[in-house]
Amino acid sequence: MPPGRAPPDPARRAVDFSSITVLCIGDVMLDRFVYGEMERISPEAPVPVLRLGRTREMPGGVGNVANNILSLGGRAILIGLVGRDAPGAALRTLLGARPGLTDALVDTDARPTICKTRFIAANQQVIRADEESRLPVQDAETRALIAAIDAHVDAARIVVLSDYAKGACAEPVVRHVIARARARSIPVFVDPKSRDFSRYRGAACITPNARELAQATGLPVDSDAEIEQAARAAMIQADAGAILATRSEKGMALVERTGTGPAGTVQTVPARAREVFDVSGAGDTVIATLALAAASGMTLAQAMHVANAAAGVVVGKLGTATADIAEVLAELDAQDHAHVAGAPGLLSRDQAADQVARWKAQGLRVGFTNGCFDILHPGHVGLLAAARAGCDRLVVALNTDASVARLKGPDRPVNTLRDRATVMMGIRHVDAVVAFDEDTPLNLIRLLLPDVLVKGADYAPDQVVGADVVQAAGGRLLLARLEDGQSTTRTLGRIRAGTVGTRER
Repeated sequence: MPPGRAPPDPARRAVDFSSITVLCIGDVMLDRFVYGEMERISPEAPVPVLRLGRTREMPGGVGNVANNILSLGGRAILIGLVGRDAPGAALRTLLGARPGLTDALVDTDARPTICKTRFIAANQQVIRADEESRLPVQDAETRALIAAIDAHVDAARIVVLSDYAKGACAEPVVRHVIARARARSIPVFVDPKSRDFSRYRGAACITPNARELAQATGLPVDSDAEIEQAARAAMIQADAGAILATRSEKGMALVERTGTGPAGTVQTVPARAREVFDVSGAGDTVIATLALAAASGMTLAQAMHVANAAAGVVVGKLGTATADIAEVLAELDAQDHAHVAGAPGLLSRDQAADQVARWKAQGLRVGFTNGCFDILHPGHVGLLAAARAGCDRLVVALNTDASVARLKGPDRPVNTLRDRATVMMGIRHVDAVVAFDEDTPLNLIRLLLPDVLVKGADYAPDQVVGADVVQAAGGRLLLARLEDGQSTTRTLGRIRAGTVGTRER
């Protein structure tokens, strides 16, 4: 690293998950999709006749978690129970064809391989047939699972427990893996099915859906406040570091025991409106993405945004699906534009910081410029165009009305902050707008830490507020050329002189 250059933002590296190995433990199954056509009703009973066509098979359960990790560019070690049968052989053949996956499955004679067969016609599931045993996990199976965990835990940066309540996540297995992982400072993320979250005691993060959270705590979960109360109750029950609740069309909510958000609040991310084809495996995608993003150095809040985007990708696909990193980045970009375009006005400082963090998580260069922008003129537009050309996303910080009055005099601003923000949001070069009440944006620059700081070329580098902060963090200063003869003061002077619309000589 060059002298004086700050360490790279961990979120910036997160789009590359290739160095991360996730130990995936839980209920593995074979997902089978049989496609056909319904043409008539059976003469034997009032049921449709399905004329069968092609069949598609893929790993399901914790196998789908591993599949998602591979699709996102990471590596996975898969531990679960598989029967000595044809579905088990088919599952192992599928796993063996995936580079980056270590098959550490445990063979068992005590139960068949879990197989879920979905019959599909006209892009809709008609019926699902499940093959599985409800026999409790046997002592020999528990010992074999624990041995597999001990053999592979040291190779992982993070552990995912995917509990489908089918036996592999028996209490002795869960206790053992959490204890072993914690002893090595390896976080454990849990996708729960048990109503008793105390069995996941010591997990770093538990990811229930809203219904599972309500069942585990006996509390309502309709509002953000109720989600927070239930999540804090669940955290106490499980001695967990965080609860991330998935809420279907309401998006996600994160509550941390200690974290980056304001104390005592819930951090949320909305789901982007889209056509949903199938929610099969969406929870697997969420925990796979969340674990990879967290292991890459993101905060849980940042990881939640990435996981939310990944979930948005897979629910738009039919069947047990995965998302690759390109699809996730495209969805994040679409969410960003929807968020900015739909905003009624200014972002708060916290919202701006969160937005910048998400852009950086995509590897995008974030630019920043500031000013009163009281009466927008061609010089302003030229500055904004030059600023946007030097970065991937541009944040514009506006002085509040009080700040403008202190700088420009009691007769300014001509336009209120709300009006200035509305106009600024309509400029195609601008991606986000935030305000600052101080005389300079230094505190805001320190908070957002942009990659590119932009000012007009009428400033000398040592006159630009925050330039030293940005450059010390590895960013750069861009001094944009200004259009001659353009300024708000000149425009106001022409208005007062009655010469608006005439060419200055």
